[in-house]
Amino acid sequence: MTGLVVAALALTGCASSKKELTTGSIPKVNRQLDSLRGPDLARAADGIGQAYERNPKDRNTGLSYANALMMTGRNAQALAVMQQVAIAHPSDREVLSALGKAQAAAGQLEKALGTIQRAQTPDRPDWRLYSAEGAVLDQLGRSSEARSRYRMALQIQPNDPSVLSNLGMSYVLSGDLTTAETYMRQASQQPGADSRVRQNLALVVGLQGRFQEAEQLAAQELDPQQAAANLQYLRGMLSQQNSWKQLSSQDKAKKNG
Repeated sequence: MTGLVVAALALTGCASSKKELTTGSIPKVNRQLDSLRGPDLARAADGIGQAYERNPKDRNTGLSYANALMMTGRNAQALAVMQQVAIAHPSDREVLSALGKAQAAAGQLEKALGTIQRAQTPDRPDWRLYSAEGAVLDQLGRSSEARSRYRMALQIQPNDPSVLSNLGMSYVLSGDLTTAETYMRQASQQPGADSRVRQNLALVVGLQGRFQEAEQLAAQELDPQQAAANLQYLRGMLSQQNSWKQLSSQDKAKKNG
């Protein structure tokens, strides 16, 4: 499971952008962050951090800062930020959802699940919370429950690309790459599907050994050099998986011999 997650992160690429980042609406800021990599992303995170320091109770700035911190691997700090934002906005469901995400990123999966479930209200369910709950359940290895949450989210928000992509990744984590690809393709064809959704499709195709097709898909999102680097990573990982399978088969043969 860990290897697949690492591969998914590797496929996000290293594109950079010089666009000025602002702390406006959360979706807009997150889209800007998605376009940044490496030093540019670190500088953007620091810039949002300065705005957060000036007003740590501001909801949007706190949410954007926590997201930027997680994108740069600073999960413990992101959790600390979200804890402060949640204190200031204890009944905000988007804040509680983000707190659960930060808890999960910091490895506090059971706490994350509890936070997200407390934020959900049966009489007025939030599809984003169902999707977030599914992601945590997948990390806990409870794939059947996770997929039921994704489907509940899709009942409220049909064909949402992020939920379909999460559902696809659920099947990746359980090794069912054919089903995963079906959902990933469906997700990538939806209006509003972002680069990460399409890169996850490239991941699933590459994991099945169809490297040329995966490279073409990745090249639509990344520059050719980065697309080639990602596919080289996938080839190496797949080679390691095959080697592990061979070792496992040899081990079983020795035990049975």
